[in-house]
Amino acid sequence: MSGTKSFIDAIEKFIQSGKVNLPVFNPNAMRVQQELIRTDPDMHVIEKLIVRDQALASEVLKIANSSFYRGLVEVKTVKAAIIRLGMREIGRVVLIAASKTQFRIGDKELRYIMQKLWQHSAGNGIAANWIAKKCDYEELGGHAFFAGLLHDIGKLFLVTAIEQAKLRKSGKITRALLMEVIDTLHTAEGYALMKKWNMPDQYAEIVRDHHEPEVDPKDTLLVIIRLADKVCHKLSIGLKSDPDINLAATPEAHILELTEVDLAELEILLEDSKALVK
Repeated sequence: MSGTKSFIDAIEKFIQSGKVNLPVFNPNAMRVQQELIRTDPDMHVIEKLIVRDQALASEVLKIANSSFYRGLVEVKTVKAAIIRLGMREIGRVVLIAASKTQFRIGDKELRYIMQKLWQHSAGNGIAANWIAKKCDYEELGGHAFFAGLLHDIGKLFLVTAIEQAKLRKSGKITRALLMEVIDTLHTAEGYALMKKWNMPDQYAEIVRDHHEPEVDPKDTLLVIIRLADKVCHKLSIGLKSDPDINLAATPEAHILELTEVDLAELEILLEDSKALVK
């Protein structure tokens, strides 16, 4: 316990020092989202925004050619990817690609943890979007995807801070200790990061509140994210695994009136999506 507390103190002190090199959310990805919410989005504008960022464009093509999306012929240009996937889906792919390229890390152990955390975030976004549509909250689909993708941003940020603080150099920081500290701090630090990014309160509050013991049944978006989280845990998408969880018996499934058949359909979708988030 003392080791955990000292590690938490060291991380908090480093973050409060202002020495953390804060990631900045990909501006081209944000501009793509802004274009997509226009009444008549321009495909050529979206293509130019993606192409101008080589890392983003490369990741978009990689995802578009994953088995989750792949057609009979490999797409080799961003324009071809937009035509194949459609405007709405390319928006989601851009967000997944941007979140994947957001955090780069050198430490091998931390890189593994980061990869698993990113897989969980992407899986949560995909699941949340599906749940919103299945429950006839069509207007929440895009919001649910974005909120799901960012709900654990605090964990990704903390892994970045741990590497920058060089706290693993002593060799005394085990994976179990890392995960305990990340679990303890991620909601508060994630909320602070969302505020620094000037994200809407709706998303920031989901980052802060998605592990609270009780959930307001009227906060539909938060309920959706919490259920998506549990589905990912059941399917071991990420670092946590809870294969015995009865999804249909969760308060979130009850609030959303989702049946065992509905949830089995979602599990199949997410199993297929694992190829997308590698």
